[in-house]
Amino acid sequence: MKRVAIALFVLFQLAAALVVAGPVLAQAVPVTDLIEERAVAELGATLPAKAKLDIRMAEGMIKKGNFVQEFWIDPDSGQFIANVVTDSGVPQRVWGLAMVTLTVPVPNRRIVPDEIVRAQDVSLVEMPMQRVGSYAINEYDQLVGQQVRRMLVTGRPVPRNSVMPPRIISRGEKVKIRLTHGGLQLTAKGRALDDAHKGQELRVVNLSSNKALSTIAMAAGVVEVVQ
Repeated sequence: MKRVAIALFVLFQLAAALVVAGPVLAQAVPVTDLIEERAVAELGATLPAKAKLDIRMAEGMIKKGNFVQEFWIDPDSGQFIANVVTDSGVPQRVWGLAMVTLTVPVPNRRIVPDEIVRAQDVSLVEMPMQRVGSYAINEYDQLVGQQVRRMLVTGRPVPRNSVMPPRIISRGEKVKIRLTHGGLQLTAKGRALDDAHKGQELRVVNLSSNKALSTIAMAAGVVEVVQ
């Protein structure tokens, strides 16, 4: 009985201490971290795979908090409002902007049509997703090595339709026509009627028969008849 009484006394003392101390709050962390976590959870699948969030708080907001009690965000503008609970246990209203950013390749010089984009012509720059747009190239490897169709402006995202795979055959150029049938390969001389990059279909005229053929550009000056 004595042991039971001691155990009950210890439990009573612990319970009393908890009542006096009140609920245990999580350790305070930067409010920007709390907001970023909630914004990612709210925006979810709308964020591109490599997107980042740049949290910008309004002036005069608290710097640290324990957790976010309530949270609202406008997916289009990134404007948010939140109630953040501090060490004192009292919610504090905060607001600001959760800006979605992407790191994209942009030209570091003006590049004119027909030039091939080289590695030294491209820089990676972080910018707001709204400025990038949905039709811009966002991967380095998708820009370097491409041939320019429309002039590329320094520091601006590159629209996908402004570049193309390098042209390996030009209209009017003399080409070698290949025809493969089983193990047999025949060749003839021809002239391209279209421009083409590797793998692109184009028309050529056989200079011997003066007959137009549908072919595929295989290499510089070489086409293969479509069968």
